[in-house]
Amino acid sequence: MAVSTTAVRAWVVGLGTVGQWLLRFLHSNAGRLADRHGVAVTVVGVANARDGFVYDEEGLDLASVLEPIANGRSIAEQHAVRHYSSALDGLAGTDADVLVEVTASPAGDGEPGLSHMREALGRGIPVVTSNKWPVALHGVELARLARSRGAVLRAESTVMSGTPLLGPLVEGLAGTIPIELRGIVNATANFILSAMAGGRSYEEALAEAQEAGLAERGIEADVEGYDAQAKVMILAGLLFGRQLRPDQVVRRGISAIGRAEVDEAVAAGGRIRQVATLRFSEPDGAGEVDARVEPLALRGDDPLANVEGTTNAVICRASPVGEITIAGPGAGLELAGQGVLSDLIAVARSRSR
Repeated sequence: MAVSTTAVRAWVVGLGTVGQWLLRFLHSNAGRLADRHGVAVTVVGVANARDGFVYDEEGLDLASVLEPIANGRSIAEQHAVRHYSSALDGLAGTDADVLVEVTASPAGDGEPGLSHMREALGRGIPVVTSNKWPVALHGVELARLARSRGAVLRAESTVMSGTPLLGPLVEGLAGTIPIELRGIVNATANFILSAMAGGRSYEEALAEAQEAGLAERGIEADVEGYDAQAKVMILAGLLFGRQLRPDQVVRRGISAIGRAEVDEAVAAGGRIRQVATLRFSEPDGAGEVDARVEPLALRGDDPLANVEGTTNAVICRASPVGEITIAGPGAGLELAGQGVLSDLIAVARSRSR
């Protein structure tokens, strides 16, 4: 018996490491996606900040898209395609079944990713994203817009990369009352603190993290807690339905952690970890908020003390279930791409229902 497939036409906006990984995967694994997942993805539009947006309603030749990117040339070299000067113009002037938004919009205002997502969701088109700050700054608004238009917003890669977290917490615990969570959500900071517990200095551990490629766009966002701050805001918005501002999340980095502090924690049988905490004075995201990202000396019997290296972990307490712990790798190009891919497959499967 032939396996039926659901066809999905996708825009991919953002052609950095994650966007390119996804295009390569879709190009090389079309048969596997169809056979194993019943999904056929046709990329009809791609965009980057330098070259604008190119579109072919019949589907772009992904090999012809990837080749100029690899050689530093413009994606606008494509033949017989429509070209727009910006991604937003291209989205507004064309059509697709899903937007994959994988740009790296900065913390100031989350643009241009925020406008890309608003354009798609406002038209009832689902959004899959790995772009943290638009969701951190406007997650509640985007989720409401999606619901009001009968679309979905999926952002699995924004918190724990390829390890499923938002799906299990937001969808798997639907109907529960989330009360609080705490976790380790930055792989680079945890790698550094783990290395320091093993005897390396901060400078040595930082150099190892950089050599391992854990900080693609610089190390400050990781060691000073900005990345974890964004993730706390995403979890507050998508899990608790509470939009936080950056100034509502207490943030302390790990760069000032010294040898003596690390040795003292180790001698006591514990570890120093960069811990993200989210608590509300009333259940379900109501009341006063206590949101913070800070290095803490944890006792040895604390589950987070034993989370080593680039592993991430989140412990969520919800009524009536109790505590749920989710742990897994939290960094890496393929992992970030995998999170986006899993969301894309989920969107495609929902279309066949």
